[in-house]
Amino acid sequence: MESALITGAAGFIGSALTDRLRAEGTTVIGVDMRAEGGDGIVAGDITESGGWQAAAEGVDVVFHTAAAVTNTATQDFGWRLNVLGTKNAIDAAVDAGATRFVHFSSIRAFSDTDFPDGVNEGHPVRPSDSVYVNTKIASEQVALQAHAGGRIEVTVIRPGDVYGPRSRPWTILIVEAIKKGRFVLPAMGRGVFSPVYIDNLVDGVLLAATKPEGSGQVFTLSDGVGVSCKEFFGHHYRMLGKPGPRCLPTWAAVGLVALPEALATVSGKKTEINRESMRYFTRTGTYSIEKAAVLLGYEPAVDLTEGMRRTEAWLREQGLLNP
Repeated sequence: MESALITGAAGFIGSALTDRLRAEGTTVIGVDMRAEGGDGIVAGDITESGGWQAAAEGVDVVFHTAAAVTNTATQDFGWRLNVLGTKNAIDAAVDAGATRFVHFSSIRAFSDTDFPDGVNEGHPVRPSDSVYVNTKIASEQVALQAHAGGRIEVTVIRPGDVYGPRSRPWTILIVEAIKKGRFVLPAMGRGVFSPVYIDNLVDGVLLAATKPEGSGQVFTLSDGVGVSCKEFFGHHYRMLGKPGPRCLPTWAAVGLVALPEALATVSGKKTEINRESMRYFTRTGTYSIEKAAVLLGYEPAVDLTEGMRRTEAWLREQGLLNP
């Protein structure tokens, strides 16, 4: 791969992917809401067709990471960014003559809780009352439709719970919530978490993007293990020198966040500590990575202990573990 365009290049996954590709000698052009010339990022709103699409001219692969990664998006905002934005990014890739479009979806396409243990890519997606889940499912349809129609080769990636340096949902926000005493786990902390360290994810993505076996396929990429939420988030408490996590029955945890969620809505603010997040922490199943292992040779290299060690080192460098 000589050149690539990355949407959402200033974000967590986009920036990690940019760093890896450039380190390997690939010319990378980024698209994000604000231009950052020093980082080779051009300004562009993917919900609208426009000049940003010309940035894809001549690239080999387009990696589409831009998305509304939140449990607080409205139906219209989520659809415009996650679905319409995917269509616009595909149009840019096709017009530019790119050979592959790599679309980032989510394990949440399986639904948040209603899937079997060890679920694989052959299991049907399941819509829910979550804007994020439904728009990710719809975005996959847009991407796979482009592949089926012969417009461009497409690969769909469903990352697990991506953590590590610069992760907003599973690193920065968690530490901030714990420091404020606002973090709680439902199901007595026994819900299943399916982590994927950022470097492992990038390894798998590049295999999927460059191997012929990745064309037209959907791949789940995680670390291949499920751990309890209590164990996973317990690492953050240890980093902060605090006892925890605080674990409650599901009904109590959901009730505890309902009032702050309602108050945030009334005041026009948004909070990720809400009932949808609580339900997500009650999962009982894991996700199979066998397909990626067999077709791509994907094998996660960084385990949870090492991933958390690297994450802690970054948090300390950033001063985010200070009281």
